[in-house]
Amino acid sequence: MESYEPERLTPAQLAAMRRSLTSGRGALTRRSLLRASGMGALAVGGIATLGACGIPPAKRAETGTAFDDHSDKEKEVAFSNWTEYMDVSEDEKSRPTLQAFTKRTGIRVKYTEDINDNVEFFGKIKPQLAAGQNTGRDLICVTDWLAARIIRLGWAQKLDPSNLPHAFANVSAQFRTPDWDPGRAYSYPWTGIPTVIAYNVKATGGRKVDSVTQLLDDPKLKGRVSFLSEMRDSVGMTLLDQGKDPGKFTDADFDGAIGRLQKAVDKKQIRRFTGNDYTADLSKGDIAACVGWAGDIIQLQADNPDIRFAIPAAGYITSSDNLLVPAQARHKTNAEKLIDYYYEPPVAAQLAAYINYVCPVDGVREELAKIDESMASNTLILPDREMAAKSRSFRSLSTEEETAYEEKFAKLIGA
Repeated sequence: MESYEPERLTPAQLAAMRRSLTSGRGALTRRSLLRASGMGALAVGGIATLGACGIPPAKRAETGTAFDDHSDKEKEVAFSNWTEYMDVSEDEKSRPTLQAFTKRTGIRVKYTEDINDNVEFFGKIKPQLAAGQNTGRDLICVTDWLAARIIRLGWAQKLDPSNLPHAFANVSAQFRTPDWDPGRAYSYPWTGIPTVIAYNVKATGGRKVDSVTQLLDDPKLKGRVSFLSEMRDSVGMTLLDQGKDPGKFTDADFDGAIGRLQKAVDKKQIRRFTGNDYTADLSKGDIAACVGWAGDIIQLQADNPDIRFAIPAAGYITSSDNLLVPAQARHKTNAEKLIDYYYEPPVAAQLAAYINYVCPVDGVREELAKIDESMASNTLILPDREMAAKSRSFRSLSTEEETAYEEKFAKLIGA
């Protein structure tokens, strides 16, 4: 298990955090990239918490330790999630699936949209976790790399399979065994986030773009290509194109991918590295093709029939946002019941129809078709077997690796 030590973010890590907040997935709402999220600037205190010398090591629970569970007496659960990551009624006055859960179980859900960015959120809860204190949250939703860190530090409670029959049975094979939580002992995915190739068929003159090699070498695309400013996505896709496994790569493999991207930068094949802001340029045709996020592409296609996507033959990167029960949470059993509820196919279909990201629940296709047939046939929401087989995850990084890799990537993109 990773030990907790006070840490200071390196300039490269701070730059990566700022990229995520200003233009990455944290900058816009999950459901619509075309509307401003109103998130506002990151509070100075959030950066200070992460950039300072750290919280003195205090009580740290061993991974899987059982804490006092008050679920029987207190029929409630506190759930922290990202903005627009939960279904809302047409009049925007209620959350139908949460309402139905409370009606069925009697468990009241205190639902809070207080996650705008992984680093910022970790800065909020780290002091309590490090001190062995309750964060006030029974269930949180964080991206895979942060979920891995929380589990390594012993700050997540091991889940009880007896409370998760639907989740255990229905989690898709694609998400069942991440290297940071084999067998899903501590977490379950909320959504999958595929990184794919997107292109504007009008801007490409009717040509299909379906490989990273094409993005990096095709002279007809020169100066009209963008990659993502998130290291794991851009480097991961490049590793795949070079025949390397993003789940098992070496330092030399990483350096090879950086070198490959650097050549494309030097010859001005790549126009820029972006967060969500690539979407406007792609829609207008200023960017002809790019590496992008599937959720964005679904939204763009709704307004622009020229927007297409492709899954490279070499494979694609999928990250995930994941549900965990923090150490010292008061209502672990209630949280497990809520996790399991969202693995019932009818409920999962309602959620998928609203948020438009990959649904990690098997058996949901028929239920989603009842809501929207086009969504049920959209492989960016429900990957078919062939597409799922091409999905790869970027492996977990040690603190030392993350620092070194982010520094190299920051130099590449000029951050």
